[in-house]
Amino acid sequence: MNRFILSLTVMFIMSNVLNAQIVTDRPDQTESSTTIPKNSLQVEMGFGTGDFDGTRISLLPTALFRYGIFETLELRLAEHVTIYDDLANDDPEFGLSDMEVGFKLQVLRKEGVNSEIAFISHLILPTGSPDLTNSTLGTVNKVAISHTINDLIGLGYNLGYNYFGDGNGDLTYSAALSFGLSDKFGMFVEPFGEYSNLTTWTSNLDGGLTYLLKDNFQLDFSLGVGLNHKMNFFAIGFSWNNNFKQSKN
Repeated sequence: MNRFILSLTVMFIMSNVLNAQIVTDRPDQTESSTTIPKNSLQVEMGFGTGDFDGTRISLLPTALFRYGIFETLELRLAEHVTIYDDLANDDPEFGLSDMEVGFKLQVLRKEGVNSEIAFISHLILPTGSPDLTNSTLGTVNKVAISHTINDLIGLGYNLGYNYFGDGNGDLTYSAALSFGLSDKFGMFVEPFGEYSNLTTWTSNLDGGLTYLLKDNFQLDFSLGVGLNHKMNFFAIGFSWNNNFKQSKN
């Protein structure tokens, strides 16, 4: 059961949108290859719900906290208030999911080079509510790569491996094509999926919009569907960045 929660968590925490003055890890599935500025705190929060083969999972909210330690390294903490509804059961389960702590390390970023590479790793701690915890340690790992095609179009993609304490783990993939519609609006479309337990492929498609309300505050909307299985979801959210160094000046 917790495997579904962790998969939906990954869905609701990601983005890499052009022309925004803050780069976020939501709302798409592809983690950005950019770390947030040193000495800044970024909060990315979303509200969403999805149906997965007869199971409805709602995150109200999901929250990711990112803090820049160096220009190329950030610390990360994620926690989620979850409603898990089997739909065949009249008693939905409500509580906290397992906490995730981790980091993002940018390994390639150079002037004049239109590509970036980062490594992201989260440790999943069995801290969730009794009915929602996975009851063991797990890990989520991704290599994030991005290319700037021109001033309006960018491509980002991830390859990852997740392990939730049993089985063979899951290979994951995503590829987001981002478009800058203006200096405020951005949009994306992407295929994503996973090779669950190294035995079964699931494929999905999603898309969404972002709106830069202020230089450090961004709104987002996204929705997705399953291509070879029954799945659909939608989410709304926001991201806010506070640079403590700039605040002191």
